Order: sequence, then C-alpha cells, then structure tokens
Amino acid sequence: MMSVSPFAKFVKQARSNLRTGDLSREPVKLLRLEWTPEKVECDWLMRPADPWDACIPAPKARENQTSQALKDALTLRNMIFKAFPAVDMAELRMFRHDADQQLELMMTGTIARNDQFYERVSSMAMRAKLCGFHFTLAEGAFERRS
Repeated sequence: MMSVSPFAKFVKQARSNLRTGDLSREPVKLLRLEWTPEKVECDWLMRPADPWDACIPAPKARENQTSQALKDALTLRNMIFKAFPAVDMAELRMFRHDADQQLELMMTGTIARNDQFYERVSSMAMRAKLCGFHFTLAEGAFERRS
C-alpha cells in the first residue's frame, strides 16, 4: 500500500511555491493530480496575465504570461520528482481558459526523471523543450495544441 504523504507533500508545496509568480500575482490552479507507482499525471491551469500588465503593450504582456507559464512548468517538474522519489515518469498538461471559458490545451510533456536538465541554457522555452515539454509559440505567446 502506498502512503499518501508524498501526495500531501506535493499539494502543500504547490500551494505554497506557486501562490504567486515572478511575473503574475495570480496562483497556479491544479486541475488534476493522479499518482500511480509508475508515474504522476498533473494538469494545471495557466496563470492569467497580471492585472498590471493591462497598462503595457499587448505583445509584452503575452510574453510575460508565457515566461511565467514556462517557469511554472519547470517548477512543477522539479517539485513532482522531489515529492515522489519512486516515480520516474510524469505526464504534465497545462490548460488555459479561452474567450468562452472553455479549457484549451496549451502545453504537454512526458517528463522522465533521468532527463538531463540543462540549467546552462539561457532560453526558458528551450529549457522546457529539452525537458520534454511540447508547445508552440507564436510572437511570444502559446498557440493552442491539437
């Protein structure tokens, strides 16, 4: 039987560490977390743009939101493998609300514990891709995944 302590530890860490971001004061909202002995599956909602970004040009606001989302994805990856030491694989998905308040899939990732994490890579987007995340960017913003 599995102990629920890693699950509780992860949720507590996520609430604490992802309450606010560097570029958005909104919290990350976990939508689903599933844990089996082989892997963890985690779905979360992309932070909305910071209300203060309404005063800056739209391309810069989208770039800030994208940068924050990539930071959150990499943080979640690290938190999962720290909280679940026996798990070697994670399936991660990030959604956002569209204009009709429906969920849009923006980023997916099949992440392995033994993947090399390239800290020296300066581009946040490239770091995320090297870790196993799949997404498309256009003019600094995420495009919907099909």
